Amino acid sequence: MVDQPNSRDWGGVISLGLIWGGTFMVVAMALEGYGPVTVATARTTLGALTLLVLMAVTRRRLPSPSRKLWGSIITIGVLSTALPFLLLSWGQQYVPSAFAGLSMAAIPLMVLPLAHFFSDEPLNARRMFGVTLGFSGALVLIGPGLAQIGQGSEPVAQLACIGAALCYSVASIFTRRCPPIDPVTLAALTLVVGAVILLPIMLMSEGVPSWQGTRPGLAIIALGFVPTAFATLLRVSIIRSAGSVFLTLVNYQVPIWSMIFGAWILSEALPLRFYIALSMILTGLAISQWFSLRKLLIGR
Repeated sequence: MVDQPNSRDWGGVISLGLIWGGTFMVVAMALEGYGPVTVATARTTLGALTLLVLMAVTRRRLPSPSRKLWGSIITIGVLSTALPFLLLSWGQQYVPSAFAGLSMAAIPLMVLPLAHFFSDEPLNARRMFGVTLGFSGALVLIGPGLAQIGQGSEPVAQLACIGAALCYSVASIFTRRCPPIDPVTLAALTLVVGAVILLPIMLMSEGVPSWQGTRPGLAIIALGFVPTAFATLLRVSIIRSAGSVFLTLVNYQVPIWSMIFGAWILSEALPLRFYIALSMILTGLAISQWFSLRKLLIGR
């Protein structure tokens, strides 16, 4: 049983929102010197190595041979690391980092209908209204691009970012249904799966990376250690201390921080539809998770 969130939990969830919200800005910096496959591969490989070292230090063991468990690990690895990292890195060549971050706000809304059909969380009328409102916000976000499919790379890049959000959503359903396994071990092994897939693709398409300057070089290193490895440990710590419902507060922060960092650090222009989409998606998210939020913020 988890306890009520304390000051450390609140600090952790705010830090996690900052880290994941700033990830898209850091990806944009890394893309200044490296190709999208290299950025995705470096992030996955460095994160995997870090968590494997942690497993060795804490004497965590590999799970026993089980077709169902290892099948889940491979599936989750493809859908939560290799494919979305690649889609986001490629997409961010053509869209602002704020767009990518805002796209991720749709993940909880995508999870709800998926969980209704493939997990144990029925979709009632309130949740359905929240999902509909949130998806309407996503359409506001990508609407102009849909009318320009086939006219340049930006519309396809927008769909790639939404596709990455869908990958994360499907991965979360597989994670719920995964046989019991230590969460740090699961995170490490799914990153290993991503690295095994992406490394040969990188070598064949972009070659062995070299140092491309301070800003992109430090950015690509930071991606592996901070939002991938460290954030995973912070996420596990928060869930164990305050529960998974409390962790949902991160979903509200990520798009806001991604827009702030994009405008402040990268001087990205934020059109009006970004703000309209943000308000619609966050409102839809709040409606769909209303009882959990009320329990969290004002008690039973």
